[in-house]
Amino acid sequence: MPTDPGGHARPGFHDVTGRCPPDESVGEWLLGTLLDRAHLVPPRLVGPLAAQQLRAAGADEVAIHLQDLDQVVLRPMEGPGLVGGSVPISGSAVGRAFATDTLQEVLLTDGRICLHVPMLDGSDRVGVLSFVLSGVDEHDRRLAHRVAALVADLVVTKDEYTDTIARVRTARPLGLAAQLQRQSLRPLSMTTPDVDLSGILEPAYEVGGDVFDYSLDEHVLSVALFDAMGHGLQAATMSTVVLAAYRHGRLRNRPLAGLYGEMDRVVAGSFPGRFATGQIGRLDTETGELSWVNAGHPPALWVREGRVLGELTGPVTRPIGFGGAAPHVHTVRLEPGDRLLFFTDGVVEERLEGGEQFGEGRLRQLLEETTREGLPAAESVRRLSHALMAARAGRTSDDASLLLLEWKAPPREDELDPDIPEALPPTEEGIR
Repeated sequence: MPTDPGGHARPGFHDVTGRCPPDESVGEWLLGTLLDRAHLVPPRLVGPLAAQQLRAAGADEVAIHLQDLDQVVLRPMEGPGLVGGSVPISGSAVGRAFATDTLQEVLLTDGRICLHVPMLDGSDRVGVLSFVLSGVDEHDRRLAHRVAALVADLVVTKDEYTDTIARVRTARPLGLAAQLQRQSLRPLSMTTPDVDLSGILEPAYEVGGDVFDYSLDEHVLSVALFDAMGHGLQAATMSTVVLAAYRHGRLRNRPLAGLYGEMDRVVAGSFPGRFATGQIGRLDTETGELSWVNAGHPPALWVREGRVLGELTGPVTRPIGFGGAAPHVHTVRLEPGDRLLFFTDGVVEERLEGGEQFGEGRLRQLLEETTREGLPAAESVRRLSHALMAARAGRTSDDASLLLLEWKAPPREDELDPDIPEALPPTEEGIR
């Protein structure tokens, strides 16, 4: 066990099994053995492997929680060495770690410390890794974050070829339309120093006609939100085709007008008499210039300093599939910190008890309330969506989807960390 300058045993991570080689630190051994063993471990053993290695490094009571699709509860991975049950995101220490993307420390009655560490794959929120140590210092906190990031990467990677992890994340079976639609989704959130973006689809287990997409290439962020006509499997099929046509044109760097034209022709040819509404946009992250086409959607709400500044207004283009004429392409200049909320009509048109529509006024009020809390886009849109559902008493007769985008700042000239040394040059013996 490591000792402090006075020769006393230091609590926290330490080699309790004698497995750590003398020329490696506990952190190097823990991360290295996880990496060495993870590439061949089957998906069902990802959690148990992490638990085994953490216990060997002095941790106890290891739990791994993943977010449910509706982002209300965190559900536990199961297996040898893992503990824990389902916990609500609201009102729990595990939930606070997930919602705030920050490590939470809880002092237990026996004096030990329980760490709840957010599991982030890049910037997408995967879940929370929890374990107990006899004591904690800055070294332990740094190592905890690194282990949680590695476990998150393993969960996401293994999820590509198993149903095990999907079963953890679903409290009840998905509808067939939702299953088809969710197979096409990007991660629900993305954060860089320049932009913060997150989307959510409701109802989580039955949504079928709504879908969103994004792509960050060089200094251009492309975003899209689509709502296919109708409900169920037919709407999900159409939205999947619209998304494929959008990505097909985007990969070839088609301008916004060309993207709209391609999608319009595909829908008109494949789904005669049917249509999809949508918003497609491009943000220059260097200048803050946003260009967009609104094809029959409600206008996006523009937020600055916690208040709704207005809407992204202008002539509306005909829905996708009913086009034919050139689309209207609009442009505005954002300021750092500005947020844009794109949403489908199901958000504001839902009827409350008594027949009154939910309305844009309520949406604006809730958007301002969640924005003023200073939360990242992922948590803002999660709380906003749940507040909307609560205000409607859980009623929804149509998909109700949100896509929140914040332009945080222009990119730095040097986006790499200046503290990381440049790669050594090649030598005659090869690259060192």
